[in-house]
Amino acid sequence: MNATDIKAARTAAIGATFADVRAIEHTQGVTPAALEAIRARLMDLAGQEHLFPSAEFPPPPNGEKGSNRYLLIEAEGGRFAMYLNALNPGNETKPHDHTTWAVVVAVDGQELNKVYKRLDDGSDPDRCEIVLDHEVMVEPGRGICLMPDAIHSIHTTGTRPTRHIHMYGLALEKLDGRKAYMAETGEVVPYNKNFMKPSAEAKA
Repeated sequence: MNATDIKAARTAAIGATFADVRAIEHTQGVTPAALEAIRARLMDLAGQEHLFPSAEFPPPPNGEKGSNRYLLIEAEGGRFAMYLNALNPGNETKPHDHTTWAVVVAVDGQELNKVYKRLDDGSDPDRCEIVLDHEVMVEPGRGICLMPDAIHSIHTTGTRPTRHIHMYGLALEKLDGRKAYMAETGEVVPYNKNFMKPSAEAKA
C-alpha cells in the first residue's frame, strides 16, 4: 500500500470511527458503559497500526520533552475531537481534569495513567485533597476511559515513543475550565489551555 492509499484508508477509518463514537454517545449518553463502548471502537482503529506510521506522526525530535499533537478529525464547533498524541519517554503531567469525557487508546508505546480520588467535597474551588486511586497502563490492547470529573496524570514509560489516540467530547482548545490538582500542597490551579492546541501536522 503506497502513501496515498494509506492516507485514504486512514481518512476513511477515522471518519467511520468518529461517526460510531458520536452515535454511541448520542444513544447512551455520557456513562461509564458508553465510554467502554467507545474505547472498544477506538481500539479497533488503533489496532490498524499501519495507518499511523511513526514517520508521519513522529514525536518531538531528539528525544525532547513535550508532545506532537495531531488533530485527526473534529466536529463542527469542536463538539467532538480526535487526536493522535506522540510523546517521547520521560514525559509527565500534573494531576488534572478535562471537564469533558475522554478515552485514550494506544497505537504504540506505553503511558502510565495515575487516576486520583478527591477526598474533599469540592466546596472550596482553590483547595483539594486527592489520593491515588488506581493506575492504568495505556498500551496496545489496553486503553482508559475518563468521565468529565476524573482527575489523572500521565507518565510516559518504557523506551519507545508513544502514538496514542485521544478522543474527547469537546475539542481540547475549547476546554478553558480545566484545573490541575496539587496533591502535595492541596492547591487547585488553572491548567493552561493554550498548549492543548494541536501542535503538529502529519507529513502525509
